[in-house]
Formats: sequence, C-alpha cells, structure tokens
Amino acid sequence: MTEPRQNPEPSPTVSNKAAPRVAAMFDRVAPKYDRTNTITFAGQDKRWRRLTREALSLRPGERCLDLGAGTGVSTAELAASGADVIGVDISIGMMREHGNRDVPLVAADATALPFADDSFDAVTGMFFIRNSNDPHAILREAYRVLKPGGRLVFLETSTPVNKVTKLGHRVFVKHLLPWASKIVSSDPEAYKYLAETTLEWPDQNSFAQWIIAAGYRKVAWRNLAGGSIAMHRGFK
Repeated sequence: MTEPRQNPEPSPTVSNKAAPRVAAMFDRVAPKYDRTNTITFAGQDKRWRRLTREALSLRPGERCLDLGAGTGVSTAELAASGADVIGVDISIGMMREHGNRDVPLVAADATALPFADDSFDAVTGMFFIRNSNDPHAILREAYRVLKPGGRLVFLETSTPVNKVTKLGHRVFVKHLLPWASKIVSSDPEAYKYLAETTLEWPDQNSFAQWIIAAGYRKVAWRNLAGGSIAMHRGFK
C-alpha cells in the first residue's frame, strides 16, 4: 500500500452530477450493465471484487455496507465472507436486476444514509463515488456509520503510473469503451458520460487527501491495472 504525500496538487474539478440524472442513467444501462462490464474489462471486474473483499478482511458476524451496489453482484461477493452485508444504490432500475442474489439491497442516496451512527464494521464502494455530485459527503456519511476502528475500502478509477499505461488508458476510455458499449450495452450514450467521469477523477494522492479530510486515519492505496484503478483504504 502507498501512503499519501503531504501538500498534494489541487484535485481536478469533477463535473456536476445531479442525483436524479445519475439514477436515471443507471436505470437505462441496468439490463446489460454487469455483462457490459465483464466484456469490456475482460473479466477483470470479478478479480477486482474479490480483491476488495480480501482487503476488507470481513469476518462472520461483522456488518458491512456496500455503497453503489447496483445489481448486488458486489454485495454477493462480499457476503461470501460470511459477514452481514447490505447493499445501497440510488438506481431502482439497477436493483431490479438483482436476480436471485440472496443479499439485501436498500434504495438510498449515499450522501444521506438511512443508518444509525457507528453501525457498521466496514464500508466499501466499487466504481461509484466518482459519479456523485458530492463525494466529500459520501466520505463523511461512511465515516458516520462506521464503528470506531471500522475500515473503509473504495475501489475507483485513477491515474496510471507511467506514460505508456496512461496513453493506453486514455485510448481505452475515450475510444474503445464507447465503441464496445455500442455493441454490448443497453445505453451507449451513458458510457460517454462514464468515460468523462473517469478522466476527470482525482489522482491517487488527491483522493487520499479527501479521505483524510473526512477524518480517516492510516490512509493508503494500492494500484491495480497499472494505476488506472486504485484501491484506497482508511480507518475510523
């Protein structure tokens, strides 16, 4: 894990993402969302979900909150640990694609969670926080519902660590992802938006500073896929 540097450069500006607009967009992509992810990421999405579960070190009897859970595929992976996992998402359409996954999903905005203070041992989210209009509020809410000593793990797009990977990542996000979405997704236009949010999202160190500002300690990150994805962790 890499620890944050002091005095980072200012974080990139993230475009406005009104909650109703984001919810409606994910409602439209819901029918083929999981399939599209698996195809466009060559099955690596499954590995990333497993790595997130392992990073959380969940134990039977613990409570875990999965933010931006979508169809519940990530929630089901986390529940394989034996922990009591609850998924939260703003998109009703995504939750309707829940299928037969035996995990509870709650319709809620991650900036205003319907849970009591100090009620979860762990909070996580995979590829969702960059689509929020107020990621700082999400970090604060996650901190509020975490028990003292509880851990946060967020998996999100990030900044590749070398020029070659950065170029390949940009080509993939700007060109290959929109092209592939025309073939396999239920709403190709939505993937243009998702590409924009990917390229706008802060780098590893800047996001780590946001987490620290929300009150977390022992903040660090692990790069995946050459830094195009990063797993950040922190503790309450």
